[in-house]
Amino acid sequence: MQRYKKRYIDELQQKLQQELGLKNKLAVPAVKKIVISIGLGEAKDDSGVLDKVRTYFTALAGQKPVVTLAKKSIASFKVSKGQPIGMMVTIRGEKMYAFLDKLINVVLPKVRDFKGISQNSFDSHGNLNIGLKEQTIFPEVDYKSVDKIRGLAITIATTAKDREEGKKLLDGLGMPFRS
Repeated sequence: MQRYKKRYIDELQQKLQQELGLKNKLAVPAVKKIVISIGLGEAKDDSGVLDKVRTYFTALAGQKPVVTLAKKSIASFKVSKGQPIGMMVTIRGEKMYAFLDKLINVVLPKVRDFKGISQNSFDSHGNLNIGLKEQTIFPEVDYKSVDKIRGLAITIATTAKDREEGKKLLDGLGMPFRS
């Protein structure tokens, strides 16, 4: 069992149940899934970009990403409906907890001038959205094989009802927030 999952079940679940005054153990907020996405605007012109990004994205997430396609045509961006414009992967279960552990303990401390994650990164349902400026801070990504620095977005979806519950959950798991 992943150490973050074990930590959640053994310690954090009971603590959150008491803090939030919940009677049912199943009502305690939990991490549901993690979605990692990357925008590839240049993929509409060069399909080789998709193959390059797919290799390190697979290593980063531990599973194969899905290519996202444009839903409608936008003339000003020179995008036609159905063209590939990005990639995404949804992680659940053991891989999710392993990625969360790696994100908190390895990746975020490597970010230059990192002061913590803003409180405003939560949406109204308790989900956390993080944007990273470069993919090379992940240990699986070989910076020699990367052709261009690309940013990526990470969404940590929780079962929390509001921001406060989501923050308490992720704070208990060790997510570094700005004070």
